[in-house]
Amino acid sequence: MNNLNTWDRLIRALLGLVALELAFFWLAGGLQIAAYVVGAVLLVTALLRFCPLYKLVGIGTSGIKKGFGKGMGAFAILLLVAVLAGGSYASIFFTRKLFIEDFNVMNNFYKQTLFLTGKNERQKAITNYESLIPSLQQFQQKYSTYQPYALKGDTRLGPDLAQVSGMISDVNDLVRTGDLHQAHLALEKVRPVFQDIFKRNGFSMLAVALVDFHDEMELMLDAAIAKNPEKLISLYPQVSDKLKAVETETNDAEIQAIRKNLDDLLGLAKAAQTDQLPAKGDALKSSFVKVYLQRG
Repeated sequence: MNNLNTWDRLIRALLGLVALELAFFWLAGGLQIAAYVVGAVLLVTALLRFCPLYKLVGIGTSGIKKGFGKGMGAFAILLLVAVLAGGSYASIFFTRKLFIEDFNVMNNFYKQTLFLTGKNERQKAITNYESLIPSLQQFQQKYSTYQPYALKGDTRLGPDLAQVSGMISDVNDLVRTGDLHQAHLALEKVRPVFQDIFKRNGFSMLAVALVDFHDEMELMLDAAIAKNPEKLISLYPQVSDKLKAVETETNDAEIQAIRKNLDDLLGLAKAAQTDQLPAKGDALKSSFVKVYLQRG
């Protein structure tokens, strides 16, 4: 006996798809299992037009005559397809993006520690090393127990992060009081482990560099919108350094377009042509987005 009307079924189907997408792409452990169960129940009840819970408490929506009007059936199908396809694409995109962003937070401290030990600047190296330890622990704790879609099936991720944690801990005395050159050489051995994680999961180091550049670029874009040339000029060196990391990975015409727009923005700032800053900022963002959507 049916106890669900058409709109009730559509809402259940939509919520069921969302729950299944959350379970598949985003969640882990008990939350993932719960989302799978909820999603399956919602979809099955929508398909069968029957809700056992409604039956148990003596209610239902089948008596509320709110069917679809003309053309609504096709619209409902398109809506379900859009939620399934759009949600899946967005989940794939953002799980990768968020992982790279989390990695870059930790990796920035690693790169600075590596650089400073190579430059024999102990105090600055210690400062970054002391930030690296908790940042790595947080990253390791999150991704040793949680694997989003971008990392599903990577059984080596946990052991690799544990290996990196041990390698970072082993240089503690060298960084603080020992031979900084030896600390630098030991820290260099971490890089191939990170690179292997990205390669086997379909990432590229270009994607890492692009996200790192994006975070700094946004500061310049805000200054461009605010028509603040002084802020743009002060931000340029650090943004340019981030773009150099991208250029190290590849420097084709599309990357060169980003560089040109960035340098043009600096030129306008130095010339105090404030009215042109927002438009040039938009050009910089467009050139970046074009590359990021294809290769990020």
